[in-house]
Amino acid sequence: MSLALLLFLLQGVCAVIVPWLDNDPFAESTETHKLDLGYPPVLSPDEITDDTRSLPHEGFVPQFVIDNCPLVHLYSEEEYWPADISDFVRHFNIQLSNGSVLQEHPLDLQDLKSKIQGPAGAISGRETYLSSVDDFDKDPRWLLGHEPDYGSGQIKNAPAILIVVDKGNGWVDAFWFYFYSFNLGPFIMGYGPWGNHVGDWEHSLVRFFEGEPKYLWMSAHGGGGCYRFDAIEKKTRVQYSNNHRTSKILQRPLIFSARGTHANYASVGQHAHDVPFFFSALSDFTDRGPLWDPSLNYLAYTYNGTVVTPVSDRERELGTKWLHYMGHWGDKQLPWSDPRQRWCPVQWRYIDGPRGPLAKNLGRTSLCQRSKWFNFWGGCPARRKIKRGQGLDAEHNDLVGDNCGILLYRVRPKWLRTLMRLIMWRGIACFIMDYFTG
Repeated sequence: MSLALLLFLLQGVCAVIVPWLDNDPFAESTETHKLDLGYPPVLSPDEITDDTRSLPHEGFVPQFVIDNCPLVHLYSEEEYWPADISDFVRHFNIQLSNGSVLQEHPLDLQDLKSKIQGPAGAISGRETYLSSVDDFDKDPRWLLGHEPDYGSGQIKNAPAILIVVDKGNGWVDAFWFYFYSFNLGPFIMGYGPWGNHVGDWEHSLVRFFEGEPKYLWMSAHGGGGCYRFDAIEKKTRVQYSNNHRTSKILQRPLIFSARGTHANYASVGQHAHDVPFFFSALSDFTDRGPLWDPSLNYLAYTYNGTVVTPVSDRERELGTKWLHYMGHWGDKQLPWSDPRQRWCPVQWRYIDGPRGPLAKNLGRTSLCQRSKWFNFWGGCPARRKIKRGQGLDAEHNDLVGDNCGILLYRVRPKWLRTLMRLIMWRGIACFIMDYFTG
């Protein structure tokens, strides 16, 4: 049996054993933190009463939400930048999975709704796709998006989407959604890209207690990473209030958007892509590319689990029906017969477009949107230290990375530390050290 195959099998064994670690006293979940520090419980929106409400009324966004909006370092060689949803939808038809067109382009946001009128009556939006009228494989201009202004970080033509959800008992969730017209998937062993799709919704969650940020969660391929807010790297920025610059200086959290996939991470370097352990053949890459400040251009709403309430006239003009559209913001997976389609043993080249913001479990009390396939025990610990990226582009980690435990830094000589990392990088010991140190 080859060493590579042996390591792969050990990875699978560890995925079964890891649930034991969910009870580790050093792993801080949202629930244990509330219990240990005497915080009241986080409530789902349908449990909120007048006595437990955290916000004064629907349609109200506190200044502390804007002051703690994450700054996003986009990748320096990114090709598909943030996009404007209003311009994006103009290039699509609404159609069913069988190809029947329900509404032809150009579309407005108001055309997207929970029920789409078809020839035989209203059809659930869940059954629909946005089908591009252009060949997206040839990168039409609208697919490329807009780069941030170098000086301010503002993207004037691509507003972010802010949805604030009252979670009761002093808790408030601020969801920042980042929209890109195209997701360029990863390469595997130099071949690809795989898992491309038109339309790409990513988001981060900042959870507050009585106005103070406590946690930050960021999306990555349907999963994501969860941190205590004080663990996240910060950057100094001047405060803006009601679109006016003030003299107050803020410490804003930093997140890093991966090349092509736009998955979000807390550090620079190479990151395992959608797998429980580091696997260099399938990776995301982040760096300190152009800085985007979503707080300088955004559309803001509140959500109570049922009703979306716009915050200002700008949002009221666009309406809120588009947020209730549960269909796909992009084309259906291309059929095998399409010459643009390819297949590898784990993925297709072009897959279904994503669903929109209200499909991201905004009413959750846990920080995580959902559990990945390997996290069948449903743990959602908040890390106390940043999980560093790996590879040559990583920072402060001796090229290999510290995901296998910061304690290894104390091992001398260096060759022995390197050998221990090579042996342990896929093993259960890495998880034990990771929980103890981060």
